[in-house]
Amino acid sequence: MTGPHRPHGAAFSGRVGWGARPAVLVVDLVRAYTEPDGPFALPDPPVAATRALVQAARTAGVPVLWSVVRYTADLADAGLFVRKVPALAAFAEGAPGGWGALSIDPAPGETVVVKQYASAFAGTSLAATLTALGADSVLVTGVSTSGCVRATATDCLQHGLRPLVVRQACADRDPDLHERNLTDLDAKYADVVDLDDVLTRLR
Repeated sequence: MTGPHRPHGAAFSGRVGWGARPAVLVVDLVRAYTEPDGPFALPDPPVAATRALVQAARTAGVPVLWSVVRYTADLADAGLFVRKVPALAAFAEGAPGGWGALSIDPAPGETVVVKQYASAFAGTSLAATLTALGADSVLVTGVSTSGCVRATATDCLQHGLRPLVVRQACADRDPDLHERNLTDLDAKYADVVDLDDVLTRLR
């Protein structure tokens, strides 16, 4: 059967499901995306939904992790990415605006992964940290759906973890782009789940 949720047909209809030990990963929810004048400003950043999810996770004793993008002042570690997306220079050390600051404060002891590329797994300690925590599934949230969220969810699967992308706690520059990427992720690499269902399960 084909339809809006199975764009590639019934062959792509499996589910990874929840594991026994979930963790929450908030991808790049920083001021550059959430402030109206930010270089990557989104029309409807998912701050409230993410805050609700993070609070529920903390109450339930579920680990919460964060990712941010940071570069050296000379952008030497930005590679070709900054050539392709010049506005990434906003995340260089000493850049004006403070755009790389998280829009929700991590709690003491919560891991903040520093990355240079789209996936929060690429060249970082994230996989090892999740393994050390005993996590077997990851609730992926943040921005943007078509970019860093998608790359992170895909790499999550490739690291043997169950990716669960929380629909209302992600966002993109265009609603259609957001929905198309969620549909494709749900078909191939992750389970897309609704915030209300996640909150109920965490409670």
